[in-house]
Amino acid sequence: MTQVTLDVLHGATSEEATGFFADTDAEALVEALRRTGDEELRALVARDEIRLPAVRGVLSRLHEYADPDRLAALGGTVRIDLTRDDARLGHHLLRIGSGTITVGTDVPASAASDVVLGTTVVGFVRLVSGQGNAALDFLAGRLHVEGDAALALAVGGLFTIPGTDEVAVDPTALDPVDVARALTGVPVEHLREVMAGGFRPVVLEEIFRRLPDFVSPRRAAKADLTVGFRLLGGPGDEPERYVVRVDHGACKVEPGDAGGPRDATITCEGYDFLRLATGHLSAVTGVLRGQLKVRGDKAKALQLASVLDIPKS
Repeated sequence: MTQVTLDVLHGATSEEATGFFADTDAEALVEALRRTGDEELRALVARDEIRLPAVRGVLSRLHEYADPDRLAALGGTVRIDLTRDDARLGHHLLRIGSGTITVGTDVPASAASDVVLGTTVVGFVRLVSGQGNAALDFLAGRLHVEGDAALALAVGGLFTIPGTDEVAVDPTALDPVDVARALTGVPVEHLREVMAGGFRPVVLEEIFRRLPDFVSPRRAAKADLTVGFRLLGGPGDEPERYVVRVDHGACKVEPGDAGGPRDATITCEGYDFLRLATGHLSAVTGVLRGQLKVRGDKAKALQLASVLDIPKS
């Protein structure tokens, strides 16, 4: 692979930039983007002669990196809104269907779409070059998603990063510590929106699926407890329910309202549970402030938190 740099774009015309993004090997282009700092990227995309060819060039080549089987099974429209310094820079539309991707650039903001993705130009570049993570950016508020969440996830799973076998979006591959770090300083209102939308089931499923992995064998060796969770704020009329059982070091999670006795039931908002599961809300603080409402044995509920090694940022 021939090494390329973005130096050739300084002072390039729109036609020269268009040729660069159309003709450069994808893997070499990704490597060049990875070696370029954010400040230099911002300076480049500040010029219309570079920004528009870059965005159009990347979008027009997406089909090269799509998995054919996944692409054939997917249909829908995705609008991508790009910004720089809080200014709108344009709207671009992906029409996916019949195994193809059609790209529309500079479409009106009113263009109908099933899902809208909003981010900065530099954020967009980092995502397509594999330096960003769409799921983490979404949780951190750097990527905004409106509309069909299932389609947004499916579109992200269509593409591999050039030069790797990694898909662009794979929530099951997220590092819990990275998630905890991404949520540092994020306003509660944003977490409320995340946990009120279509990504909520994915977030809850991943947290509870991994929960047994974070049980400390030493601290849980003598633990014998069963704690239920009722999570409020979802799109349905009824709260989601899970039951966590810790039996002398072994942990089992059951979705739904499993029968049988339990020591305690914790009721809380979905966004507070996300904060709890990522180390941004302690169980004791949550109980004292009424964010975690416990029915039953509070000591057992707090014991569950004490036997978990919660990921820390």
